[in-house]
Amino acid sequence: MLKITRVANGEVVFKLSGRMDVESLAELKTLFSVEASGRRIVLDLKDLTVVDQDVVSFLRRCEADSITLKNCPAYIREWITRERKTREM
Repeated sequence: MLKITRVANGEVVFKLSGRMDVESLAELKTLFSVEASGRRIVLDLKDLTVVDQDVVSFLRRCEADSITLKNCPAYIREWITRERKTREM
């Protein structure tokens, strides 16, 4: 189960806790869409424990769209890096 907490103070920070899978992505995309245009979005991944391939692809696209990944666990960062390199080939 994924828990999403929102904090705003000039930028919008979504703190993600727990397990994130493809079913969680729709909810997160909806939350992004209701934010004011031009507002910086940050995803705090410190308490994210389990992800799948769809989530890694989503997070890679988030970074490409200027969404900051804060406190990204090393295993997720490595997975994103490997996927990015694979797509560049």
